[in-house]
Amino acid sequence: MSHTLIIAEAGVNHNGKLNLALKLCDAAKEAGADVVKFQTWKTEKIITHTVAQAEYQTENTGKTESQFDMLKRLELSYDDFRVIKEHCDKIGIQFASTADEEESLDFLISLGIPFIKIGSGEITNIPYLRIMGSKKLPVIISSGMSTLSEVDVALTELRKSGATDITLLHCTTNYPCPMKDVNLNAMLTLKYAFKIPIGYSDHTEGIEVPVAAVAMGAKVIEKHFTLDRKMEGPDHLASTGPEEFKKMVDSIRNIEKALGTGEKLPTKSEIDISKVVLKRCVASKQIKNGEIFNEKNLAVKRNDKGLPSKYWDLLIGRKATKDYEMDEAVEL
Repeated sequence: MSHTLIIAEAGVNHNGKLNLALKLCDAAKEAGADVVKFQTWKTEKIITHTVAQAEYQTENTGKTESQFDMLKRLELSYDDFRVIKEHCDKIGIQFASTADEEESLDFLISLGIPFIKIGSGEITNIPYLRIMGSKKLPVIISSGMSTLSEVDVALTELRKSGATDITLLHCTTNYPCPMKDVNLNAMLTLKYAFKIPIGYSDHTEGIEVPVAAVAMGAKVIEKHFTLDRKMEGPDHLASTGPEEFKKMVDSIRNIEKALGTGEKLPTKSEIDISKVVLKRCVASKQIKNGEIFNEKNLAVKRNDKGLPSKYWDLLIGRKATKDYEMDEAVEL
């Protein structure tokens, strides 16, 4: 049975508060996530002071401010992340975080992150891709805002720099993402184009799309996670609360079971049922010993004895070796 890696993307939904980040870890564990993931950065290293907010950030926060001011307000310290990592270890959930610059990447690696997560915003950042590839850790990379050729370049740079274990996530960078923009079939395009494990990073409202992605072959699901979608912040509205996230996890685990091995064989329960459901050959009227079996004296009916109907042609034209009463099972 395939196990889909389910990442609860806490991101910046801690609103810059350590106690809220720890509560997100607890809730993600309770909801059944494999990983709780945050974002780690030094604001001065990733953005200038004058960059405006994205439209969704203004709409979701109700504030008009620079991205710098917003990110500075949401930034957690390295000491905060040390506490978060220790807490994750204590409660039994994997800690991960997306590093937006090299210093934070090295810090996270020192904490023992299980993989490097590359956000969609870095997929064309060639110098940083080379740095991340050189760390030779497993890589999960989101592909929002990119073309197929840009994804190709990113994967090439990662591999040239030393990355060998790469999972590629389809993603639409919009918060929340409307259904018409999901384009889930693009995930299959990525799978066929690059022949590597694929997954889906979801920004839609609800759980239908990530569950569908697993049915289509996603090996990793990343879903934004919050304690309350009504909280103030840029990503809460495109996130899933604990109860709904747990429903998603349960649905995905059921889909994993339902996908099975792909081998077309009857199950044990089907074999038992087939004994009384699949049709068998019976006499449609009295048949005397030596009489020739034909379409007029044979019938196909549900019965727990008799030759299975798939062998009908083997009976036709043969002689009966005994007398048969009507509806009596016929054997060779």
